[in-house]
Amino acid sequence: MKLSLTRSAFLCFLGMGLIIGCSDEEVSPDTQQAISEVDLIAVDESEQIAEEVHMVIEDIYATDEISTLSRENYRSDHLPDCVTVTTQVTETTRQKTIDFGEGCELRNGNTVSGSIILLYSIDMELMSKELSFTLQDFTFNGVQVEGESTLTRVRDNGNGNPQSNVVSSFTLTWENGAEASLDLERTREWIEGYGSGFWGDNVFLITGSGEYTNRLGNVWQKTVVAPLRREMACRFLVSGELSLSRNEDTITLDYGDGACDNKALLTRVDGTTEEINLRRFNR
Repeated sequence: MKLSLTRSAFLCFLGMGLIIGCSDEEVSPDTQQAISEVDLIAVDESEQIAEEVHMVIEDIYATDEISTLSRENYRSDHLPDCVTVTTQVTETTRQKTIDFGEGCELRNGNTVSGSIILLYSIDMELMSKELSFTLQDFTFNGVQVEGESTLTRVRDNGNGNPQSNVVSSFTLTWENGAEASLDLERTREWIEGYGSGFWGDNVFLITGSGEYTNRLGNVWQKTVVAPLRREMACRFLVSGELSLSRNEDTITLDYGDGACDNKALLTRVDGTTEEINLRRFNR
């Protein structure tokens, strides 16, 4: 049975036994505060922000890598014309400033502003190298994002695919003043679309774990139970399973069997399951 929930009912549903007696009626301020400990909507949005930022980095670096190694003027259509990329080169490093201006709509409809500063070795022949980036006055669909990330990238992971081991730390501030932080250790394998130049056929498999800390300081452990499949032609994760744990309580989200939709199967602490609709920035 499919379930479509109001925000208050949805968060009550996710209360994992911490709140008893929720209903579809307005929730008191004290209850709202407690329910926010498991604000899965914010968790889902933070996951999307991190994934989209890393996708931009992967695309910019791949464009440089393919152009250099193939000696051809390779281009990718992943980033729209409203993005300006400038390059500064030293004897050992290459720095790229990816400037989205005061507001730039990406191919998938998300709007970003500010800049990403990317740095890596100038030697493109290396089979493995470290990339690092920082965010500067960066916003994603109105969410202010600060932080940095390091990617250890290999051209061939043994399966014939590029792969990045990612360590990231982000702080997010929503327009209503709510804050959260996200610390991730992820592996992103680029399994389809590398070198095609068309953004819509890029597919990644994502594994790893991390921590999500909400505005109350409550920390949730995030673990990829089954690899998350991200197809760039879709705004949503299309398959894979993610668990969220705090203290002795764990819930899981199963993103499905490959369909491009906002649905996920939620498994509660007591083992019962229900299909839910995940929202992404009210789009």
